[in-house]
Amino acid sequence: METVRSVAALRARVHAWRADGHRIALTPTMGALHEGHLGLVALGRAHAERVVASIFVNPTQFGPGEDLAAYPRGEARDSAMLAGAGCDLLFAPPPDEMYPPGFATRVQVEGLTECLCGKARPGHFDGVAQVVTKLLNQAQADVAIFGEKDWQQLAVIRRLAADLDIPTEILGAPIAREADGLAMSSRNRYLDAAQRAVAGQLNQVIFAAADRIAHGAAAGPETAAAADRLLVAGFDAVDYVECRSAEALAPVELFDPSVPARVFAAARLGRARLIDNVPVAPAG
Repeated sequence: METVRSVAALRARVHAWRADGHRIALTPTMGALHEGHLGLVALGRAHAERVVASIFVNPTQFGPGEDLAAYPRGEARDSAMLAGAGCDLLFAPPPDEMYPPGFATRVQVEGLTECLCGKARPGHFDGVAQVVTKLLNQAQADVAIFGEKDWQQLAVIRRLAADLDIPTEILGAPIAREADGLAMSSRNRYLDAAQRAVAGQLNQVIFAAADRIAHGAAAGPETAAAADRLLVAGFDAVDYVECRSAEALAPVELFDPSVPARVFAAARLGRARLIDNVPVAPAG
């Protein structure tokens, strides 16, 4: 697997593949890879002959006091994992390649970014939209793969790609989970043994709430009770537990099976901010 650090080198490799008639998939990451990321590579491989992975810890999506400096990094390990998964090219640009002197452009997506993680982390999705727009333009891939754990991010990216006429197809990859249901995340590394024992409750609690909502319970009381259960389980704080429509992220109170919905949650445990979401499945 080759590693490139400039946009020019990335585009040269993509141009050569395109000349050979190959389809190209892009899997953007911030490194600190786990099995879930390798699933993105596998899905990319299923849709294209060549897979590009990017590793860039994007400073513009971190707010004041967040973990930019402490965010786990380890390019050598990540590179070996990507190579083993069949990735063809690693794009690992330095910050000044992505944001050179004089950089002054912002990308904002309205309507999808004010709720959930956007409310808890003001400005976060502006940084996400900015860097993903750049990566999509830089790689010019046929498809780009993003994990469904970050469902709101996926919705934002789909919206900006449509609005900006970016031809890359945006695909979501199913959430990769540990045996107890905890969604795989780079920030799980922050958890000590006691916190890790608590963390698996996040998925279990919101799955139970989603099931009750699917069977006709009002979403507001169920999600409020779910937040309380997380605190009782040992989480330090709960940013939100909410039921929203899957596409527009509009609040849902009573589930309508004709409108796909999900239960979303974010909770804090020590240094880790854990997020998850599950579908509200129609009652069988």
